[in-house]
Amino acid sequence: MVLLPKKKLLIVDDSAFMRKLIGDFFKESNVIEVVGIARNGKDAIQKIKALKPDVVTMDVEMPEMNGLEALKRIMAETPVAVVMLSSTTQKGTEITLQAMGYGAVDFVAKPSGTISLDLHKIKEELVEKVENAANVSMSKLNIVTPKVPTTILNLLDRKIEADKTIGAKRVSNWNKANKKMVLIGTSTGGPRALQEVITKLPKDMQAPVLIVQHMPAGFTKSLAERLNQLAEIEVKEAENGDIIRNGHAYIAPGGYHMKIHKIGSTYSIVLDNEEAPRAGHRPAVDVLFEDSSHYNDFDKIAVIMTGMGSDGSKGLRQLKKNGNVVAIAESAATCIVYGMPKAAVETNLVNEVVDLENIAKAIIQYLP
Repeated sequence: MVLLPKKKLLIVDDSAFMRKLIGDFFKESNVIEVVGIARNGKDAIQKIKALKPDVVTMDVEMPEMNGLEALKRIMAETPVAVVMLSSTTQKGTEITLQAMGYGAVDFVAKPSGTISLDLHKIKEELVEKVENAANVSMSKLNIVTPKVPTTILNLLDRKIEADKTIGAKRVSNWNKANKKMVLIGTSTGGPRALQEVITKLPKDMQAPVLIVQHMPAGFTKSLAERLNQLAEIEVKEAENGDIIRNGHAYIAPGGYHMKIHKIGSTYSIVLDNEEAPRAGHRPAVDVLFEDSSHYNDFDKIAVIMTGMGSDGSKGLRQLKKNGNVVAIAESAATCIVYGMPKAAVETNLVNEVVDLENIAKAIIQYLP
C-alpha cells in the first residue's frame, strides 16, 4: 500500500495553551502533519508564505490582526483552505458567518469561549473538518456569480434547459397549480451556497422554504439574520409555532430537528430537541424530509447541496414514496464537499443535478 504524503497544517491562535491542545489532536493523524504555529493574523500571513500549508486552523478573535482581517489578506494573496475556530458569542457568530463569506471552508465552535479547557469535546469534529478542508479545491471557494447581461438571459435559460435534460428524470404528473413547499438541506459550504440560492428567490414566490443547515445553536440565528438582509424573501430562524407562509424561509435552529404540524388548512413549525441526533446532526435533513413526507396536500421541491456525509438521502427515499416530489442536487462541479449531493444522486431519485448558480432558477421553474 502506497502511503500518501501528509497534508500540512498551520495552527493560528494567540493562546499558547490552545495551540498546544490543537496540535496534540493531530499527533496520531495519518493524514495531517502540523508544520507550524502562528500567534496572530499578521504572523499567520508570513508563515503561510514560508511554510505553504495545505490547511490552516485560525482563531476568530486575536490581537494585532484578527482572524477575519487575516482571512481577507490570505484569500487575496495566498489562498489556502481555512477552518475558523469561533466562540459562540453574538459577535463571534457574526464574524464567523462573514468569514464563510470571505472563503473559509468551515468552522468549529469552541465549547466554552476563547480559552476552552474542554476543547477535547470538539476534537473529532475539528480533526474531521481539517482533514476534509485539506482536500478542498480552492477554486470552488472563489466562485463569483457573474452579472448576466439581460441580452443573453434567454441563452442562459436555454443552456439550463439543456443541462436539465441530460439524465433528468421528469415528473410526469407535476401540476404547477398545486400548493408547493421547498425543502433545502446543506452542511459544509452551506452558508455561501444558501446565500447564492436564497438571494435569487423572488419576494412573491408561491411557496415557503424550510432549511436545515448543519450548525450549532447561535450560528443559525446569525445566518438567518444575514440572509434576511440580503434576500427579497423573509428569512428567519424558525421558532416553535411559526405559521409557514409563502415567500418566507425558516432555518432550523442549531440543536433542534425541524418538523411541521397541520392546523386546519395551515402549517406551523415544530421544533424537537428530544429526538436523538441523526449521524451526529440535530437538526438533520433526513428528519425534515421524513416528517414532510406525511403530508400530501402540497408538492415538495427537495434540494440537497454541498456537505459532508449522506444526510438527506434516507429522507429523500421517504419523500419519494409519498406524493409529488422533485429532487434537485448540487453538482460536483460547484460543491465545496460532494458528500450529501453524491449520496442523494446515488439513490437514483434525483430529478436534476444543477450547478449552484442555477439552483434558484431550477426551483422557480416548478413553482406556480
